[in-house]
Amino acid sequence: MNAKSSDGVSAESRLIRYEDLVPCQLAFIDCKLPGSDRKLNYSIIGPGVTQSAEQVVNLAEPHGFALGVAAMPHGVTNNLHMHYTAEVFMIYRGEWTFRWGPDGMDGEIVGRAGDTLSIPTWIFRGFTNTGPDDSWIFTLLGQDESGGVVWHPSILDNAAEHGLYLTRDNMMVDTATGAPKPADEDLIVPLSDSDIAAMRSYTPEQMRARMVAVDELVWSGAATLDHVVPGHGCEIAPVIGPGMSEDRDADAKIRNPHGFSLEYMRIEPGQQVGPFRVSPKQVLIVRKGSLEVVLGPEGSESRARAEPWSTYSVPGDAWRTYRSVGNVPVLMSVTTAGDARAIIEWDADLVEQALTANLGRDPNGYLAPASLLPEN
Repeated sequence: MNAKSSDGVSAESRLIRYEDLVPCQLAFIDCKLPGSDRKLNYSIIGPGVTQSAEQVVNLAEPHGFALGVAAMPHGVTNNLHMHYTAEVFMIYRGEWTFRWGPDGMDGEIVGRAGDTLSIPTWIFRGFTNTGPDDSWIFTLLGQDESGGVVWHPSILDNAAEHGLYLTRDNMMVDTATGAPKPADEDLIVPLSDSDIAAMRSYTPEQMRARMVAVDELVWSGAATLDHVVPGHGCEIAPVIGPGMSEDRDADAKIRNPHGFSLEYMRIEPGQQVGPFRVSPKQVLIVRKGSLEVVLGPEGSESRARAEPWSTYSVPGDAWRTYRSVGNVPVLMSVTTAGDARAIIEWDADLVEQALTANLGRDPNGYLAPASLLPEN
């Protein structure tokens, strides 16, 4: 292998296992409201929008987006709130009902395991676990500084009845613990009726266009240059943004800028992708199978094994190989920082083997017969 550089990062240091996750039951202002008081929130990468100083963040390093989890028993609701930046739900278990609009009555949509939903910015949204108690959602938020959560005024009023207040810097004060109530001028100012009336409006049909159901994923087995090399290759299904697929026909259903791209990747047992590198950071969440991540070029590799429900943060510009080492295919999400397409730099040996199989990349970086490409 002819990869030339390594950042010396230990592969194990970037792995976040399921058992490493730390829940917080008092993460948001509605945490004591009846019907919402059994929520568990996790901050995996980046602080996200938690309003509690007690929230544990597994990896606080900036990625250009944040990753968290909502886990709530059946019937529990996350109340109406708004985000300034993208909010994407990756449903990994159970069934969830989402609602939106000034009073949450503009529409409802149900998502199930394997579905992905991107709710637009600047509208109120809430959701309820209408599935089993162990339902689970991974959430992606755009940008490192997302501006926090804006709650519906009715939620702020109800929270105050339980001794909870939200300061201007979006942090929660619980007077039941003995903390003094903040001065009125230090409290966040609720949105006015006119502010709410001026918000964006989405019909159920428009919102459904922002969901990619699991059976709507469009898989490509020719998404990476190395798929013609024995023992290599994967399938990629685009969901949000351009991602890193090298298939010129790849077309994500959700295209507006989010600050990140999202794809799903499937690797058969014994197969691998890479070695390769891309400039942006990538975050992997393993849904099925056993994934071995190899960081660094030959002679200085570092390995980590990610089992289902593990999260893995790959540094930008790091040489990496994704290898399926279990008995079932690896199925994982791949979130890539930024709105631009991530151009892959392949190991030189893989490029030569692909050329032998008459496969190269056109000036746009998409796969094409090498015999039809201009000579360099």
